[in-house]
Amino acid sequence: MDRIPCVGEAAPDFKAAALHCGRQVEITLSGFRGQWVVLIFIPGDFTCVCPTELAAAAVKYPAFRELGSEVLAVSTDTLEAHRDFQEKELSRFVSGGARFPLVSDPSGTVGSLYGLYDARRKTERRGHFLIDPDGIIQSIEVLAAPLGRNMAEILRQLRALREHRATGRMTPCGWEPGKPTLKAVDEAGERIPPWENWKPREAF
Repeated sequence: MDRIPCVGEAAPDFKAAALHCGRQVEITLSGFRGQWVVLIFIPGDFTCVCPTELAAAAVKYPAFRELGSEVLAVSTDTLEAHRDFQEKELSRFVSGGARFPLVSDPSGTVGSLYGLYDARRKTERRGHFLIDPDGIIQSIEVLAAPLGRNMAEILRQLRALREHRATGRMTPCGWEPGKPTLKAVDEAGERIPPWENWKPREAF
């Protein structure tokens, strides 16, 4: 298995064909520099859990865009399979299907760069990366095949990462906009105990 890049490392660049709004396009990760990128890997189009994830991402796509991010969904399916998937599956969940690029990675090249290509099954593993506007990985999650990810949690993490990037302040457990943020140290460089400014109820 190829190595999974770590948080804080540069996200590996790639070039790949994708289906975007019914058109075949060629994309590069570096082409999205200056935006946040939600890079999603799924085992396959016509499966059990993956359609529910991409349908949820399609419903929440306007929220992702409002946060200055682009969603890229990668699988080993061909462009033709992606087109069928849009027309026969995703459109049953969401009118018009997904409006973000569905990336075709039939040889597992992109998945291998991120340590998520399963060479034995010839599919991607279920996982995703949040990549900041400078191309640096800020969050990683890899899940077992039966477990669907939570798009609301991905959006929450994206909001928290944007808050830290804008203010330098820390976002505690369960942080949402409007809840307290934290300073790690005071003006003298001394640690500020979080219990001074945060209560467990804020996590829920």
